[in-house]
Amino acid sequence: MSEKIIVAKKNEAYIMLSCERGVAREISEYFTFYVPGYQFTPAFRNKIWDGKIRLFDTRDSTIYHGLLSHLQIFAEEREYNLVYDEKVLQKTSFSLIEAREYVDSLQVQSRNKDIEARDYQIEAFAHCIRNRRQMLISPTASGKSLIAYFITRYMTDQNKKGLIVVPTTSLVEQLYTDFQDYSSKNEWCVEDNVHRIYSGREKSSNKLVAISTWQSLYTLPKNYFNYEWVIGDEAHNFKAKSLATIMTNLDNASLRIGMTGTLDGTKTHKLVLEGLFGPVRKTVTTKELIDKKQLSDFEIKCLVLKYPEEISRLLKNAKYIDEMKYLVTSDARNKFIRNLVLSLEGNTLILFQYVDNHGKGLHKLIEEKAGDRKVFFVHGGTETETRENI
Repeated sequence: MSEKIIVAKKNEAYIMLSCERGVAREISEYFTFYVPGYQFTPAFRNKIWDGKIRLFDTRDSTIYHGLLSHLQIFAEEREYNLVYDEKVLQKTSFSLIEAREYVDSLQVQSRNKDIEARDYQIEAFAHCIRNRRQMLISPTASGKSLIAYFITRYMTDQNKKGLIVVPTTSLVEQLYTDFQDYSSKNEWCVEDNVHRIYSGREKSSNKLVAISTWQSLYTLPKNYFNYEWVIGDEAHNFKAKSLATIMTNLDNASLRIGMTGTLDGTKTHKLVLEGLFGPVRKTVTTKELIDKKQLSDFEIKCLVLKYPEEISRLLKNAKYIDEMKYLVTSDARNKFIRNLVLSLEGNTLILFQYVDNHGKGLHKLIEEKAGDRKVFFVHGGTETETRENI
């Protein structure tokens, strides 16, 4: 006779498991992982923490609701029998035909021109509404904001109050502007329906939708989070502990959608995001978008610079910050970048991390040799035009 695991719904964030103590230990081990880089953390070095993350809490037998599919794999591998409470597997009936008809009714525009949603966007929208929990992997330029708009409109049409969480203030404003763009032809007023939250702005509003940075939310009390649905945009950029705090406080949010272009490749990161939002689903790949001519093709060339032997020996045991300081101030390296840029035709973009220690120096070097080429130097939200722009 196979072991039985009874799965009940605690709330929208967690499910509760009832089983024999030995099975509970197996589940705990199955959902326990070392955190990448744990050996370098002060807590591990001071022997306060063993470096592991445990996704199954043996104290109250709870686990993230979004890990149900992984629990099913665990049970199948061991031939254990999962018995579900009827509330655990609830789904919404919503067909692709219904999704397409709804999207068509929105009369979406971009820059005052009608746009037609792509098939994968409609499929992702339908899948999210139907399954209620999803971690969408959708590459750059695939239109994640449009999918978020479809979900937002659908939920607000049902008078459901929702929260969209993003990692930066600029993304709050960008998404708000995108929603205004999409709504330019219909009667849904973004200003009347959407509240923006970040540093210095009021946290509460009577509007049905709030777009906020996670930094503005994670310290708020639990009674603040009275939302019925949530979307986490660019979810891979959220600080794990802060994201978990927000998502577990949202224990009444029955629709939970995460969106990102990439995951960091570690099993721990993927499982935490799936636990908080739901199973991973790829909407489309960059290659598919290129093949359909919806994205420009591209070629990547990696250049590896070799440094003098004496420099390599000198920096062999250097700290990261000291090595970076050498790299960004290296005259030979910066001149190589300048010469490479000036040898290329057409528009060229240079990305840098350090404004004062690197960007300004590169700009000056290029300016000296650029001639009539236009250059824009952009940093910190400002844009300065000089007689060259690359």
